[in-house]
Amino acid sequence: MLNYLWGAMIIIGIVYGAFNGTMTDITAAALDSAKEAVELCITMVGIMGVWVGLMQIAQVSGIITSATNKIKPFVDFMFPNIPKGHKAREYITTNIIANILGLGWAATPAGLMAMEHLSELNHNKDTASIEMCTFLIINMSSLQLIPINVIAYRSQYGSVNPAIITAPAIVATLISTIFGIIFAKIMAVKHR
Repeated sequence: MLNYLWGAMIIIGIVYGAFNGTMTDITAAALDSAKEAVELCITMVGIMGVWVGLMQIAQVSGIITSATNKIKPFVDFMFPNIPKGHKAREYITTNIIANILGLGWAATPAGLMAMEHLSELNHNKDTASIEMCTFLIINMSSLQLIPINVIAYRSQYGSVNPAIITAPAIVATLISTIFGIIFAKIMAVKHR
C-alpha cells in the first residue's frame, strides 16, 4: 500500500512540476537527494560494520552468553510458554541485548530468526501467537543505552554534539519498554 502512496506522490509531483515549469528544480532536488542518500548509506555501513564486528567479538568472547544468563529471568517472565532450551530463546535474548546496546542492525537478523522459531511453536498459522506479539512489542519499544543510529544520523548532518541525546533517549526507551511490557502482559492474560 505504501508503495502505491509513494509512487502516486512522486508522479503527482513530477506532473505538477512539468505544468509549472519547475522540472529543472525537481531534477536537481532528486539528484541532491540521491547523493545525500548514498553518503548516508556509506556512513551507516561503516558504523554498522564496526558495531556488528564488536557484537561478533562479544559473542566469541562469551560476553553475550554472560548477558544472556543475566536476562534469562526476564525472558522466562515474558515468554513462559516457550520451552526451555528452545532456539527461539537464544535469538530473543540476542535481539534484546543488541537492541539495548543500540545495535538495531545486529538485532534484526536475530529478531527475524526468533520470529521464525516462534512461528514453529504457533499452532494457529493464520494468527500471530501471544509470544510473537510480545516479542514484537519488546523489540519495537527496545530500551537503548546507546542510540547509535540517531547519533550517527546527527553526526552525518553536522550536529555539534551528536551524543547529547543519549540521556533523553535512555529515558524515552525505558518508559516505552515499561509500558510495552505492561501492555504485553495485560494482553497475554486477556487472551489466555
